[in-house]
Amino acid sequence: MSTPVATGLYEKRKAVCPSKVDGKFRRLKWLVMLGCLAVYYVTPWLRWDRGPYAPDQAVLIDMANRRFYMFSIEIWPQEFYLVAGLLIMAGIGLFLVTSAVGRAWCGYACPQTVWTDLYQHLDRFLDGDRNAQLRLEAAPWGPAKIARRGFKWAIYLAIAMSTGGAWILYFADAPTLWREFWSGEAASIAYSTVAVLTATTFWFGGFMREQVCIYMCPWPRIQSAMLDEKSLIVTYKDWRGEPRASIKKAEKNPGAFGDCIDCRQCIAVCPTGIDIREGAQIGCITCALCIDACDRVMKDIGRPRGLIDYATLEDSEREKAGAPATSHLKLIWHPRTLVYLAIWCAIGAGLLFALGTRKHIDLAIQKDRNPPFMLLSQGEVRNAWTFKLKNMENRPRPMKVTIEGLPGAVMWTDSMPREKAARELSIDVPPDTTLPVRAYVMAPAGTAGQDFAFVLAAQDAEGGGDRSETHFSTPGE
Repeated sequence: MSTPVATGLYEKRKAVCPSKVDGKFRRLKWLVMLGCLAVYYVTPWLRWDRGPYAPDQAVLIDMANRRFYMFSIEIWPQEFYLVAGLLIMAGIGLFLVTSAVGRAWCGYACPQTVWTDLYQHLDRFLDGDRNAQLRLEAAPWGPAKIARRGFKWAIYLAIAMSTGGAWILYFADAPTLWREFWSGEAASIAYSTVAVLTATTFWFGGFMREQVCIYMCPWPRIQSAMLDEKSLIVTYKDWRGEPRASIKKAEKNPGAFGDCIDCRQCIAVCPTGIDIREGAQIGCITCALCIDACDRVMKDIGRPRGLIDYATLEDSEREKAGAPATSHLKLIWHPRTLVYLAIWCAIGAGLLFALGTRKHIDLAIQKDRNPPFMLLSQGEVRNAWTFKLKNMENRPRPMKVTIEGLPGAVMWTDSMPREKAARELSIDVPPDTTLPVRAYVMAPAGTAGQDFAFVLAAQDAEGGGDRSETHFSTPGE
């Protein structure tokens, strides 16, 4: 009788130590990584002159004043549809990229990928290339290994803390918050946010790495469902590479073996440690570093490049049958990609139109409902409203509110005597402000209940205005 073998619930993680590789995809990955890091760390420090009444930080999420600034664009809370539109564009953009070139987002621009790539370069710089890292990983713990690991993890922690520190700078004036943070004067939420982001960046980028992509992130599973035979993905051309054999064995048996010499370089350079020769799998993030490694080997042994390459399933079948490979540019533009592109462009055009035609002043009114009217001593009838005058400019603007309709009616505010009541009010609205104004409208005795309007007009050179319909209530209704 055989003895049962104990098995765990999951396989223990094996360290992934990618080899250094050079090629067009590795250089593109360098460019994207450096670009993303530069944008993330530098953007909060950029200045943008909006005049004396608005913050001069180029990109600012001003939670206290409920504003979002991005260079010359200012978004107010009621314009959140613009942010929602940008988020929808980002989602459609991911669908577009996936449809065109597979999981290229995961392979190049995903934050987990960018910081993991940064940490892997640091590993290579401090510990050496793949073989040296594996030897150090397998070595027993001792003073030398503890010192080397401690030094590297301290750098990990510094990178992680700078990541969390940069994030909070998007929510307040960067120079001011930076000074307050290090002097201990910042709000507690700033320190807790940095602590959480430091811990997650340190752990996810420094230690979990490919496990986040394979096990934790839902996006690979969503993307896998979006791929079809027309999707351009990193593919091992098994009809050309199989059966595998070393160069010497292939030379002794001409025509009996494929181009793959089983050098395993495609595995050695993979940041998630998969073997692309086993076919499409969830661990492939489409970074294409295996293409660079394989092309280099093919060049060294005098065989044509492209044993591992970007290809669609449809084109792979045609190429397997002897047809020439189709240009990648032609493979990208299939109907589904064009549909995603059209939707993405339509949403972008709609947002630009909404942004270009939005009003910079606004009048919102709220009528008192309890009581709906007051009967004064001389028979006049008074109704009350609260005006909300909105000035979305970064300068004060003079405005005038006028009664349209309701013959004989006059109005006044809490800040002026009733004797100065008139059919129009002149109000200076501060910059970047919604100004509440309590207003009273009085109509002559015998006035019947009727609809009328308040008309808002800016009194400066820029002009503009707004109009709000309402109803005047009387006892006879």
